[in-house]
Amino acid sequence: MYPEFEPLIRNSHFATIAGNFWRRQIDTARFPALRVEYRIDPNTVVVAIEHQPNRSECLGRLVMLHGLEGSSDAGYIVSLAQEALTRGYAVHRLNMRSCGGTEHLSQTMYHSGLTSDTKFVLREIRKRGRGPLFVVGFSLGGNVALKLAGEIGESDLLDGVCAASTPINLAAAVHAIDRPANRLYARRFLGRLKARIRSKSVTDPQFYSVDGIDAISSIWEFDDRYTAPLFGFGTAANYYATQSSNQYLHAIRLPTLVIAAKNDPLVPFEMYRLPVFNTNPALTLIAPEFGGHLGFLSRHRPRFWLDQVVMRWIDSRAKGLLEKTLQTTRS
Repeated sequence: MYPEFEPLIRNSHFATIAGNFWRRQIDTARFPALRVEYRIDPNTVVVAIEHQPNRSECLGRLVMLHGLEGSSDAGYIVSLAQEALTRGYAVHRLNMRSCGGTEHLSQTMYHSGLTSDTKFVLREIRKRGRGPLFVVGFSLGGNVALKLAGEIGESDLLDGVCAASTPINLAAAVHAIDRPANRLYARRFLGRLKARIRSKSVTDPQFYSVDGIDAISSIWEFDDRYTAPLFGFGTAANYYATQSSNQYLHAIRLPTLVIAAKNDPLVPFEMYRLPVFNTNPALTLIAPEFGGHLGFLSRHRPRFWLDQVVMRWIDSRAKGLLEKTLQTTRS
């Protein structure tokens, strides 16, 4: 059903870096972008960049969630958006709170298990129509997507969930980032997180103090100092323990596709060796040997293997829902 992954690059780090910098774009002349603001509460507004397919009938809608310190312009989101639009799906590229240049619109930042914003946006989209609705999360966004699926269980809010290169065990992923071999990624993530705190301290100094920020040397320390206290988790350890999606997998009842490379340098595949992937029929795990972290570049065209797999899966789900609706109408 799914194309076999023949990697352009086998080295996990080179694949990860190449996937991050590979040029991708949306044909905005064909699929114009609309900036939509969603007011979650008096102190929180999130922004989605939305596109409609240029066809009379929309096959469904995709809400896309980016990774740590990413945005709606992340390459993996851009290429999937183009593929989905070409196939006839509407696209909602969601920026998590304070991301994508929206720091001034939210008092707080995002965190790895914050599902309430996505749930709010999904409900607003549902009000516009009843077509198939899917969430696709990448890396940290995948943890949000899987946790959300587990929280809602059987629900008409969503029709399916996809998660790629997802740290379903947050503590294990943070420890992996701290490995010497991953120093480049750790420095990049931590630098961006600190920059966000410095930016937030200008508008909300009562919530964000930069005192001692230069002494923070790891993401664990950052989360222990900022993320966990700001959201009421207390400590980073408790934050990771309560917000990791691995403990929600058993409760997922929606069709859910999970894609993880066995050589992901940031998300050790050991965290996926769980019985739930064999016992929960709602879960489908695809685990190629190579791909790095969101670096699934194919040796052959089409180049973005991940997009092809996700959209084949979504096409199958959407077709099944359409056939079910037609049968109900005829009866």
